Amino acid sequence: MASALVDASAMVAAFAVGEPQAERYLDLFKLAALEHWTLSTTWPCVTEASYLVAAPQRYALLNWVGNGGLSVFPFEPQHLLDFIPVMQRYTHRPRTEMDLADASLLWLAEETGVTRVMTMDVRDFSRYRLADGRAFEIL
Repeated sequence: MASALVDASAMVAAFAVGEPQAERYLDLFKLAALEHWTLSTTWPCVTEASYLVAAPQRYALLNWVGNGGLSVFPFEPQHLLDFIPVMQRYTHRPRTEMDLADASLLWLAEETGVTRVMTMDVRDFSRYRLADGRAFEIL
């Protein structure tokens, strides 16, 4: 069975009004449902997407998540200690800064072994690497 991680940007693209990549991500989500992919994300990604998508589409996004459109992987507060060095490694001011949502997906990739990611953030996810050097496969 196929698996993929879902970044906030993919959720925003699919649910926000007027997003140029909407069709692409809606099609990916439909394919994932049809083929029974395991889609996973983290609470920071859901929070970021919910903030960026205006109502009433925000409620459609939250309904989709709540009805099992994807799994939200929990983490414990002490996992934040794992995120800090990763965020520091990938933050190069003033150009780039790894946020909590991205760090949580990198952590989730380490935890699950899933390196396929639905994201519009190609620049950043192209440079992120797992501890063993594997790169993400961007969908």
